[in-house]
Amino acid sequence: MHSALRWVVLVLLVLTLVKAWQNRSGAFTKGQGKLGLFTMITLHVQLLLGLVLYMMKGWISMLGTPGVMESTVMRFFAVEHLAGMLIAILFGTLGHSLVKRASDDALKHRRQLRYFGIALLIIVASIPWPFRPGFEAYGWF
Repeated sequence: MHSALRWVVLVLLVLTLVKAWQNRSGAFTKGQGKLGLFTMITLHVQLLLGLVLYMMKGWISMLGTPGVMESTVMRFFAVEHLAGMLIAILFGTLGHSLVKRASDDALKHRRQLRYFGIALLIIVASIPWPFRPGFEAYGWF
């Protein structure tokens, strides 16, 4: 479910960014605010599913194990993926929260573009794509 939900997260992030870009000189609509909210909620659900996997698959117990940092795949899942996604979810949450507090529509559009855009970049960099060195054997696609 965590792997499938990532596509929903990516689509919602892209839609949020496209809507913010298209309407950047116009009014910030209620629908745009809801889209940001749904994007943030999906990010948080993805975080909860990821934390469950992190605990159940034993990645947390590997942090103190010697040799984890030398293995590309083990280091990625034990440290890099978790850290990157936590930072991305922080930016997504900031994006939604700061948009609600913004005083004018132009500022709302800029904040949505900035924070959700940063979140998208970090997420794309933190996904275990099969073309990453060491990940060829996983073949998720």
